[in-house]
Amino acid sequence: MMLRICHALSEVPTSQWDALHDGSNPFLFHAFLEGLERHGCLRADWGWTPRHLALWDGDRLVAAAPGYLKANSHGEFVFDHAWAHAYARHGLDYFPKWLFAVPYSPVTGPRLLARDDAARRALLEAIAAHADAAGLASAHVNFHTGAEDALFDAEWLPRLDVQYHWRNLDGWDGFDAFLAAMDHKHRKNIRQERAKVQRAGVTFRRLHGDEASAEDLDAIHHFYLRTFRDYGNSPALTRDFIGYIAREMPRNILIILADYQDNPVAGALCLRGGDTLYGRYWGADATLPGLHFETCYYQGIEYCLEQGLARFEPGAQGEHKLARGFLPTFVRSRHRIADPRFRLALRQWCAEETHAVRRHAANLATHSPFRGPAAPAPET
Repeated sequence: MMLRICHALSEVPTSQWDALHDGSNPFLFHAFLEGLERHGCLRADWGWTPRHLALWDGDRLVAAAPGYLKANSHGEFVFDHAWAHAYARHGLDYFPKWLFAVPYSPVTGPRLLARDDAARRALLEAIAAHADAAGLASAHVNFHTGAEDALFDAEWLPRLDVQYHWRNLDGWDGFDAFLAAMDHKHRKNIRQERAKVQRAGVTFRRLHGDEASAEDLDAIHHFYLRTFRDYGNSPALTRDFIGYIAREMPRNILIILADYQDNPVAGALCLRGGDTLYGRYWGADATLPGLHFETCYYQGIEYCLEQGLARFEPGAQGEHKLARGFLPTFVRSRHRIADPRFRLALRQWCAEETHAVRRHAANLATHSPFRGPAAPAPET
């Protein structure tokens, strides 16, 4: 076996990388990850430097992990700013750190891509060895699956968080059946929100990558830029990247455009997996009642019901999603802290955080919009 550190995903053949996953999670596709690098979405001055790990048996790739050397914690959605500040107060460097994740995407999926668990454990051993040899303060695996939990040893501290995911709980065959499962108050509120958008004269188009024109791609990138500009953040995704994945992964891209008076006024960019729709970005030029909820949530739910998809993950955070049928779901990450003193302190910190998160999720479950007893938050 030979282990290699790859400074660009283009060093790994597409077919070999994609053979390590089942194709159900579009964020793991070689085209998606390599496209971020190729089309200017990952820059060292923004804190992202590719450092992928690959395990080879001769010319055959047997395991790999998408990794990045990070000079900050931006674009990760697992917040460790307090940890970095603690290091700084003690005169220590927290950065650079080694992150194994999908950039800008708080989406659960396999992070240790391999043909068997022995190769996955070999990846974790390699991460630890290389991090120590490089003098890195920490290594992190964000939004890994529950199935990967057992691979991590005690050095890897577990963290837990909550997102809000829609699931087809009872095999609903349409939006009316979905609403019928709700209590009267929430069902009425959703119908009123949708009616406001319809009365305003807004219509919607749902387009896959191979159905979208250049003008449609321009529009969705414009809305993306608009949101980042409105919030004072730096946009990472380029128009070239959106065009690239629309060509290379056409049926995995879903663009939702809201048209008003024959012009697009809002849009949402989603990715589609095997049985899941992932909502990623949205933006709007108009302020209309209900436009955000219709574009980002209800259109996606309708798409899932039409296409027979089991889940819709609209992104991180947002308790307002609960009233619209998105229930609390646990997501996880692992963290290897090199300094034994900080590791001991953060182990207790993580345990207390996990207890608080589980308590919060249990409370959220009591506010479910659906009729019947509250169910505990599922594990991803």
